[in-house]
Amino acid sequence: MLAMNTNIAASHPPESGVDNTYVHTLDRQYVFHSWAQQGSLDPMVIAGAEGCRVWDYLGRSYLDFSSQLVNTNIGHQHPKVVSAIQAQAASLCTIAPAHANLARGEAAKRIVTKAPAGFSKVFFTNAGADANENAIRMARLYTGRSKILSGYRSYHGNTGSAIAATGDWRRVPNEYASGHVHFFNPYLYRSEFWARNEEEECERALQHLRRVIECEGANAVAAILLETIPGTAGVLLPPKEYLQGVRKLADEFGIVLILDEVMAGFGRTGRWFAFEHYDMAPDLIVFAKGVNSGYVPAGGVIISEPISRYFDDHFFVGGLTYSGHPLAMAAIVATLDAMEAEGVVENADAMGNGPLAAGLQQLTERYAIIGDWRGVGVFHALELVSDPVYKTPLPGAEVLKLKQQLMENGLLVFTVENRIHVVPPCIVTAAEVEEGLAILDRVLKNYTASR
Repeated sequence: MLAMNTNIAASHPPESGVDNTYVHTLDRQYVFHSWAQQGSLDPMVIAGAEGCRVWDYLGRSYLDFSSQLVNTNIGHQHPKVVSAIQAQAASLCTIAPAHANLARGEAAKRIVTKAPAGFSKVFFTNAGADANENAIRMARLYTGRSKILSGYRSYHGNTGSAIAATGDWRRVPNEYASGHVHFFNPYLYRSEFWARNEEEECERALQHLRRVIECEGANAVAAILLETIPGTAGVLLPPKEYLQGVRKLADEFGIVLILDEVMAGFGRTGRWFAFEHYDMAPDLIVFAKGVNSGYVPAGGVIISEPISRYFDDHFFVGGLTYSGHPLAMAAIVATLDAMEAEGVVENADAMGNGPLAAGLQQLTERYAIIGDWRGVGVFHALELVSDPVYKTPLPGAEVLKLKQQLMENGLLVFTVENRIHVVPPCIVTAAEVEEGLAILDRVLKNYTASR
């Protein structure tokens, strides 16, 4: 039976004449969905949301352990962010990026303040994909080189260069941009390097990257683009020394290091940026999602001082009509201020690395179907296998069955291939962690008993 939160449902009555059926029919008649075969879609209807919960027009409530697309870091409908958007809309809804605007300046100032020393400016985009596009453009202009190296286990967005830089299967039918080369990033559970431990995985992955740089021509490589912690690819925590080693290789060969923090940034790992866990810093930081929890689309590139200074007297051939859109900027200012004031990043650390991690570890020990668990903060993945000895991935159809059963029990999760990604908002409470873990336990127990 679906979980029900009648208090939330009662306080948010459906609009007159609107119900699940009407919204579902409207969607299927007129909406073309991303990454989907359109004829087989059966989208879930959402009427409203608050905090870590969403609900439909029947009042059925779900605990959101997906953060939608791992972006509602501050939770749904945070009143301070909603109020800031409303106030901005009342004074100035939009303005061209060529003009100076208070909300844009304040947003950039706050973002730079969160970045490490040596970063000075922010270029705003509409989302993570075009942020990666512009980071790539900056690196090519700055170095005068063309090639971009990125991991096979990665996702960087759906625009031209971003999807070509992506490593997973979705790039193959979309490879129209040129100058992209891929390499294997570390993933000990399914090592490409026959590694027996993290140290071997790190050493061999770095040697592999060095050889790719040498074989591609170091003087032709503009940038190495990496997700600090690959998210969609499986929450792949790199060995600590790996990112430090990539930093050294980039310095040795004069290559710009771009870290994609679109999914991992702004609290997701229990730090403002995921690379803070690794005692290093890139040359360009790409962000989106958590910077304002997706309340209004926004992304950008945080630019280190040398690259920023280069464009003082070199023309930057890039721009967007909605770069630094006032509504998005107001949402950023309010989100970062609220996260600071309410200890949201600290909560993600405490809840994610405390009861959530402990509970997921217990589930891993209890169920052989979980071949591997990994994560940090509120950024975790359970890798499901049909044979734990041979690490045979659980078929996608079975993972979808599990996802459906979790939804029927009132829990939304983010699934990719043979993985369940457990990624609640950074504001998740201990009680909600306990509730989510109990649902996972119940569903995994019933599923394994029925096999």
